[in-house]
Amino acid sequence: MELGTIISLVIYFVVMLGIGLYAYRKSTSDVSGYMLGGRSLPPSVAALSAGASDMSGWILMGLPGAMFVSGFSSTWIAIGLIIGAWLNYFLVAPRLRVYTELANDSITIPDYFANRFEDRGNALRIVSALVIIVFFTLYTSSGVVAGGKLFESSFGMSYESGLYITTGVVVLYTLFGGFLAVSLTDFVQGCIMFIALILVPVVTYSLLDAPLSSTLNSVNPNMLTWVGAGGAIGIVSAMSWGLGYFGQPHIIVRFMSVRSVKDMPTARRIGMTWMIVAALGAVGTGLFGAAYSYEKGIVVDDPETIFLILSQLLFHPLIAGFLLAAILAAIMSTISSQLLVSSSSLTEDFYKIFVHREATDKELVLVGRLSVVAVALCAIYLAYDRDSSILSLVSNAWAGFGAAFGPLVLLSLFWQRMNFYGALAGMVSGAATVLFWIYAPVTINGETLSACIYEIIPGFIVSSAAIIGVSLATSEPSEPVQELFKKVQTEL
Repeated sequence: MELGTIISLVIYFVVMLGIGLYAYRKSTSDVSGYMLGGRSLPPSVAALSAGASDMSGWILMGLPGAMFVSGFSSTWIAIGLIIGAWLNYFLVAPRLRVYTELANDSITIPDYFANRFEDRGNALRIVSALVIIVFFTLYTSSGVVAGGKLFESSFGMSYESGLYITTGVVVLYTLFGGFLAVSLTDFVQGCIMFIALILVPVVTYSLLDAPLSSTLNSVNPNMLTWVGAGGAIGIVSAMSWGLGYFGQPHIIVRFMSVRSVKDMPTARRIGMTWMIVAALGAVGTGLFGAAYSYEKGIVVDDPETIFLILSQLLFHPLIAGFLLAAILAAIMSTISSQLLVSSSSLTEDFYKIFVHREATDKELVLVGRLSVVAVALCAIYLAYDRDSSILSLVSNAWAGFGAAFGPLVLLSLFWQRMNFYGALAGMVSGAATVLFWIYAPVTINGETLSACIYEIIPGFIVSSAAIIGVSLATSEPSEPVQELFKKVQTEL
């Protein structure tokens, strides 16, 4: 590897660890500071943190890889995500910020569900925490896989070494700096990703010898069509990724951490600008990369590494190091967020409830740090399957959270009649439907259910129906719960 590339990467790692040390000294003395940053994030940090933790390695590897293979038909994923993210900022962000603070200062999503619905038996807390831990371990492994592929293809290291280096750096700054470290590193990483997703597609396009459409037509005429093999159902499935935003704990927890609900419009403008540019950059990287590799006769064995290939071929080693750092930024920002949310659930929703109710803040922070290490080790174990597709792993976890939590979060913020029984039924049925859709030995015309239609769609529908049906069939929420709902509306 070129010396300039190594220097860029060393600088990146030092900055990330330095931020972790700063956050360790700033805000990790109590559990609220460690897990939610004391609800003090400015809108710019919260917005870029949400974007960077959302757009994991798949924005620089998974989506460009899909575009490289399928062409314009994969663009519907990006369109659906942009619409879903805007609705998330508009519908969920302000209400969740107010509700979680008024509902006994809830600092985790399971904590919010328990306080919102008077979950005295902790059933909601337990089930939601289990959903978070199971799906986040799977989700985190997708980032670890991306790190392994990055170090293998770019640095000539073994895939396994890449897994441990990627995870090790993330664990260090998350372990010590908590939520503030994760958010501040996300901000820096988001800026790096933003620049990289402009630079690579623009430079690649400028170096094409022939018009893009004619080159893509030579590669594969189907790349120019907006309707892929799945037809209209395929488009609906791709756009339905946007439904997942309402239930992603690592994203919506950023809304809970903003210093004031008055900052939400600013956060929305910053977050959506960042996301639109990032999505367009990823789409362009895949399309322009397919055309460039065809023109230059470059063999691309793994389409998900096209960003890596372009970075190494087209740029000076110092810039290439910066672009590789952008991929690490995308990977690490998401892994760190997921590790923190998982450890928060293990600490607040299991340890504090079932092991030591009178635990001190110092003890809870220690348990949170140990939980970060435990989840990271599980993710590495799952990532040892080197044939795992980054986009496939992300899509499964995304659907699981979207179906289990999406309808629950939306209806809990807007429907006063929703009760504990409806919440529990919706969460369980949504998660179960997604798992059934992915793993059931059922086929339609020789294709699995998941191949026919993205599992988030049936999961979201079943969960919504269960929440509404069970809530209406059972008793109304208690007077205090209804009063809290009314108080939230007046605060908004």
